[in-house]
Amino acid sequence: MTLPALSLLETRVLGVLVEKRHTVADTYPLTLNALVAGCNQKTSRDPVIEATEAEVQGAIDHLRQLALVVESSGGRVMRYAENVARVLGLPSESVALIATLMLRGPQTPAEIRQNCERLHRFADVSSVEAYLDQLSTRSAGALVAELPRAPGARENRWAHLLSGPPAPTDDAKAVATAPDGVALGEIAALKRNVDELVRELADVKAELARVMDELGIRR
Repeated sequence: MTLPALSLLETRVLGVLVEKRHTVADTYPLTLNALVAGCNQKTSRDPVIEATEAEVQGAIDHLRQLALVVESSGGRVMRYAENVARVLGLPSESVALIATLMLRGPQTPAEIRQNCERLHRFADVSSVEAYLDQLSTRSAGALVAELPRAPGARENRWAHLLSGPPAPTDDAKAVATAPDGVALGEIAALKRNVDELVRELADVKAELARVMDELGIRR
């Protein structure tokens, strides 16, 4: 199934539903109130958002039209569950990876493995990388993509594509090159190092002057 690009809030709703299916199984499917609270969590979320109940309900309604969310009646209120695996034809391992990216933004495979542990426990980082490779080369359309390596980073990060191609980050913009092929990010880092060295030298000079005064040594 080819999906339209989802909004940040819609991917957050899906990520929360996948997460809570595993972490609060006793109260799953979720009520609207529980889903709003999950979307607005201050921890394990990047970016942190402040969505209203009406906004979350609007996201749910759109996701229901796409069959990604299923509504059910439970007690006095409606409850909601995700349907990602069936709609996209994915194994549970892949759903766990995408949910982690939807909840926490771009991450390295090692970070994904650590943050994904409550949803699925991967044996090692290479297992995560294998599923990421599968998701990035699907015949039905890639769902994740490997991002260009940020200046100073040791590993590449991955992002989901359910909201379309990821927007360039500040780190990515900093890769623009200066004369002689030096990255602007590298120049900024060098300037910070120089400023720090200047401050340290000033502190050393001040301490040396204090010691010389105490010893009565003329400067």
